[in-house]
Order: sequence, then C-alpha cells, then structure tokens
Amino acid sequence: MQSENNYLSINKESWNKKTPIHLTSDFYDVEGFLNGNTSLNPIELALLGDIKGKSILHLQCHFGQDTLSLGRMGADVTGIDLSDKAIESANELAIKTGIDATFICCDIYDLPAHLNQQFDIVFTSYGTIGWLPDMDKWAEIISKFLKPEGKFVFVEFHPVVWMFDDNFDKIGYNYSNSGPIIETYNGTYADKSAALSQEYVMWNHGISEVVNALIKNNIQINSLDEFDYSPYNCFSETVEFEPKKFRIKHFDNKIPMVYSIVGLKSAK
Repeated sequence: MQSENNYLSINKESWNKKTPIHLTSDFYDVEGFLNGNTSLNPIELALLGDIKGKSILHLQCHFGQDTLSLGRMGADVTGIDLSDKAIESANELAIKTGIDATFICCDIYDLPAHLNQQFDIVFTSYGTIGWLPDMDKWAEIISKFLKPEGKFVFVEFHPVVWMFDDNFDKIGYNYSNSGPIIETYNGTYADKSAALSQEYVMWNHGISEVVNALIKNNIQINSLDEFDYSPYNCFSETVEFEPKKFRIKHFDNKIPMVYSIVGLKSAK
C-alpha cells in the first residue's frame, strides 16, 4: 500500500504540522517550562533516578522539552526526532533556557548514520513506538547506543488503550501488531479543536513483542510495571481523579493505561 511505503514522509509532515500547535498549547505549557517547570512525570523520574553527569540519548524527543528537562537535572543530553520543525524548535528552546543539548533530525532506524557514541542511558516515553513498524530494529538501535551495563528507561501508553475506538465505546483494533493502521485524524491530542486534518500511519505493539525484541538485542529486563492511569489528558472521555492522573471515566481503574520497562545492556 502506498501510504505504508511512504510512512516516514506522511508522519514527518504530520508532526511538522502538529509542532507549532503544540508549542502554543496549554497541554505542553511552554511558558511554564521556560520559567523552570519540568516536563517529566513522577513515573519516569522514579525510574531514571539520579542522572547528574550521565549521558542520555532521548529517542523521539518531539520539540525537546523532556530532553531539556533531563539536561536541567545535570545530564549530558542528546535528543533525536523525525520532524525537522520539532528539532528547530528544540534548538530554539535550548537557547532560551541556556541548557546545553544536542539535537539530531533523523528517522530512528537511520540514527547510526548520524551518531557514533554510546550512552549511559537511553530514554523514550509516551506515544513513541506506535510510529515504528519494527520492534526488533528499534531494540537493535537501543542496544547499539547503550554502553555495556547501560540503562534503558521506557514509559509508554499501554497497548490495551490502543484497542479501543476514540470514544472508548468498543474494541476497534488488535492488541498485537497486525500491520499498519492508516487513518486521518482531525485536531491533535494536545488541542482536539485545532484546525488540522492529517493522515498518519501507525502500528500497535503488544508488550510481549516489545519485551522479546529487547531480550533478543541483549537488554536484560529488570522491571516491568503497569499503571491504571495516564499522566496526560490526551484521550477522550477522561476524568482527572488526582492531580495530573487521568482515567477513562467509564472504566475507572479497570484497565492499564501506561507501562514501563527498565533494562540493562548485558556487559558481554
């Protein structure tokens, strides 16, 4: 299918269109970030621990808020993203905040052509792997750029969430990867009323697909946790039951919404 073959150009255009909307959205609160707020959540902060002096590669960093938040914590940070508009904005934010960071615009699978360095930590979070067709290639990239005994920290929306239609009324999609999902979306998760209509190409990945890809690529799984809430109000039909904790209101705490993995690259 033509859209599947062109998924990189389609998705790059999609994120280029989203970026200026996201920069001015309440969702991302760039003003608060520039005034010193972190964009990171308690889930990933707990998993990362003390990162002062650590080198961190942040995969699929969008316009760099999380990357720069890691830099504020004393890490030496490098962020990569497919969207050139997002990377331009990330570099502008780095200048405004005075945070030293490196940003690279490329497809994640093509990163070895742009970077030759290994890192103490590879980090990626929230809404990332759904844009990637191949988890084995993803895990291979993670392993390649981790130092021996380096740490991989991953937080992602749970694949159960992606099974439902937009209003969480019925099951609309497979839990596991059954090929590309090609759709057109109006608005964006950060501003659902935005005057934006865009095609995108995505894939669903079950947890076993992700975990087995990491194991196959020399990443020892140290923890796998599931959470019955999202720290972001990016879905329909949500209720905020505690500050910055959102659930689907008619599901309450009955479904997992986020999961996390911490792994270590084997020294051998």
